Amino acid sequence: MSAGAFAPLARPLFRSIWIASLASNLGTWMQNVGAAWLMTSLAPSPVFVSLVQAATNLPLFLLALPAGALADVVDRRRLMLIALAWLCAATGTLGALAFAERVTPASLLACTFAIGLGAALLAPAFQALVPELVPADEVAPAVSLNGISMNLGRAAGPALGGLVVATLGAGATFLLNAASFVAVAAAVYRWQRAPREGRLPPEDLFGAMRSGLRYVRFSRALQTVLWRTAGFVLPASAIWALLPLHARGGLGLGATGFGVLLGCFGAGAVVAGVVMNGVRARLGANGFASAGAFVFAAASAVLGIAPNPWLAGAALFAAGGAWLSVLTTMNASAQIVIPPWVRARALATYLLVMFGGLALGSALWGALAQGVGVADALVASGAAVALGRLATWRHRLPEGAGPDLSPAPRWPEPLLGAAIEGDRGPVLVTLEYEIDPKDTEPFARAMRALGDIRLRDGALRWGLWADSERPGRYLESFVVESWLAHLRQHERVTAADRAVQRIANAFHRGAESPRVTHFVHERIPSEP
Repeated sequence: MSAGAFAPLARPLFRSIWIASLASNLGTWMQNVGAAWLMTSLAPSPVFVSLVQAATNLPLFLLALPAGALADVVDRRRLMLIALAWLCAATGTLGALAFAERVTPASLLACTFAIGLGAALLAPAFQALVPELVPADEVAPAVSLNGISMNLGRAAGPALGGLVVATLGAGATFLLNAASFVAVAAAVYRWQRAPREGRLPPEDLFGAMRSGLRYVRFSRALQTVLWRTAGFVLPASAIWALLPLHARGGLGLGATGFGVLLGCFGAGAVVAGVVMNGVRARLGANGFASAGAFVFAAASAVLGIAPNPWLAGAALFAAGGAWLSVLTTMNASAQIVIPPWVRARALATYLLVMFGGLALGSALWGALAQGVGVADALVASGAAVALGRLATWRHRLPEGAGPDLSPAPRWPEPLLGAAIEGDRGPVLVTLEYEIDPKDTEPFARAMRALGDIRLRDGALRWGLWADSERPGRYLESFVVESWLAHLRQHERVTAADRAVQRIANAFHRGAESPRVTHFVHERIPSEP
């Protein structure tokens, strides 16, 4: 029986972190309103206003992978506390400068960039946090609750931010956000993380980054998610970059009206979050994400030609629901294909693509709006979103529950004639197969799938070799950078990987299992 939708809230630690995160989401969206509105006062040009979004999202593009690697190899709790302390300091500094009326366009962008650095350090660790707070049967409702928290913040935060800016000034939004980070840090501090499992030492930072990139390179399912995400976010970022200018110049609204417009976007996301499960079940992940992309495209175009705030609010309500529908589907599709050992790093590449697209898109749409006007740029953005979906039409998202990523029994431990140091390498591993020559083609296809797993989990090179003298005799080989890296391959095997290996081994006709041999590169002494 699956856990109830609100079951994770019965767990005190998850509940306290969720409540603190809700406050932080509210504070973040209030701050976004304050920063964007403050820039319209300091430098009311499309380029400078769009650079606020670029400065917010660019650090997530630059640091996503290192932060994901850190979250996989160091104490995740300590990393989160460091990131939260940085966020509190950066937002508090910006708030103090704002109240002292010492903010310039350059200092606003610098502080916004610093806040983005803290968010980049925190995001991958927070994404991978849920499975450590709740049991397996409560992971799905816990993820949904986090989505509700984010969307409630998006729905209410902008409107509250507009009110705070109108009554207390933009600096108050920054200080309130700093206080929300203190609340999250207090909740995370209560978390006593379980000791790290595994008999092998953790990877170093650069090694973890390399293995994360290698996994992404050879995971076709995750690559599909990344292409689809980029094809949507890059053109869709115009709304985030240009809405402050459109609200002020095109619709004649003040700070409160701008906050209400963003609240319409968030309200649409909340409504979509409530009803999307049933719709997604009927349409499937691909149909649901496609529908969301085309709805967003239409909403962006309508926003560009909207003659009044009421129609603009309706367009943003639809855009908010579509935005959440598309990105939630992408995130869920990524989650179901990523095994635990690389979860934070792989999710970091998803964040890299998403926020890199937002940063680059914000700058590009700001430059375009400088030449053609804000309204025309929003209409062009709608057309680009639709074209982006058509351009990625052949990239199909994984459907259903996804592969079984539970840990499988380890490969048999290698038989050693003598102890091997962990840093010795490279290591060449070979497996010998005897198959019926009539099965050559299906065997090669099965081995191609197995080769993708070898490469994804740590191999530098992989190959399948046919014996020129004996038809049906094959040698599989793969090279790993060190003995320790090969032992890590043993720890990374999932149930889905085992199933692929069984399919390949089923073609073997030998009396025993395929023979496995390990060769370690010999250190040849230099000539005297």
